[in-house]
Amino acid sequence: MSAVRTGRVVVIGDALIDEIRDDAGIRELVGGAALNVAVGLRRLGVATSLIAMVGDDEAGAHIREYLGDHDVRLIETPAPYGSSRAIVTRSADGEPSYVFNRAAQQRTIRYDEAAQEAIAQASLVAISCFPFDVPAEVDALRTALRGARVAIDPNPRSGMLSDRDAFVTGFESLVPDAEIIKVGADDAVLLYDGDLDALRGRLRGLGARAVLATAGSDGAALESEAGTLHAPIAVLPGAVVDTVGAGDATLAAVAAGLIEGAPDGAAGWQVLLDRAMAVAAATCRSEGGLLRTPESLTARDGASLST
Repeated sequence: MSAVRTGRVVVIGDALIDEIRDDAGIRELVGGAALNVAVGLRRLGVATSLIAMVGDDEAGAHIREYLGDHDVRLIETPAPYGSSRAIVTRSADGEPSYVFNRAAQQRTIRYDEAAQEAIAQASLVAISCFPFDVPAEVDALRTALRGARVAIDPNPRSGMLSDRDAFVTGFESLVPDAEIIKVGADDAVLLYDGDLDALRGRLRGLGARAVLATAGSDGAALESEAGTLHAPIAVLPGAVVDTVGAGDATLAAVAAGLIEGAPDGAAGWQVLLDRAMAVAAATCRSEGGLLRTPESLTARDGASLST
C-alpha cells in the first residue's frame, strides 16, 4: 500500500459477487466497480467509505468481510432481493461479458444519517456504476451530494441498463458539477454514437471541469482548462492477465490525486494521468479488480505481484 494521504473519499455505487466461469472452472470473487474503486483508494493510502447495497446473505457476508480486510468502511443500503451477483464469462479474445441477477438489475441506494454525514465530511465523492436510468435514484443522489466535489464514472452495464436515454439524462444532469468525469470507449458505444473524442468534448461542454477518456490499448486523453493531454498504456514487466479492473484502478488513482484539489496546469494533470495509467497497467497483471501499483511488481523478475 501507498503512504497515508490526507482527506477522505466516499464512493457510491455497486458491490457484488463476480462468479467467474472459464476453462479453470467456477470461482467467486468479491467485486463491483464502486467496491473496486473504494478498495483501490484505500490501497493508495486514502481513508475511504463505500455506500452500497449489500444483502443479508452469505454473499453479503463475504462482501463485508472483504471490505473489513481492506479497512474500507461500508455504509449499507438494505437489499430487498439479496446481494448482487454477476456471472462472468469471456469471449475468444478475452473480453468479459456479464449476466446480472435481479438484485443487481434493481439495485438501489439510500442515504441515511451516516451516509449523509460521510458525504458532508468527504474531500471527494466518487460515483461508479450507479443506476442513472432511475430518476428517483438520481434525485436522491443529487440531494445527498449537496455541492460535494464529485468524480463520476458512469460505467453502464448492458445487463443492468433498463433505459439508455434515461441513463444518459440522469448521468448528464450531474456532469456540470463534476470535478472529473471518466468515460471509456465501451461507454461511448453503449450510451452514445461510439465517438469517444466527441463524447469527451460533449462532457466538457456540459460543464465538467475535466474529462478522462480511456481507449484500451490506444491509451487515454484528459481534457481540462489546461488543454488536452495524452498518455499511452503504460509498459510494465510481466504479462497482462486480466483487464477487468483497469477502469476502476484508473478512477481510484485519479480520485486519490484530486483529494487536495485539481492539479495546477498541464504538467500537474500529465503527472496525474501518467500515474493513473501506470496503476491501471499494474492492476492488469493479476486476476480480478484489486488495485495494484507499479511498485508492487517485483523488481527481480517483473512477473509476480505482491499483495
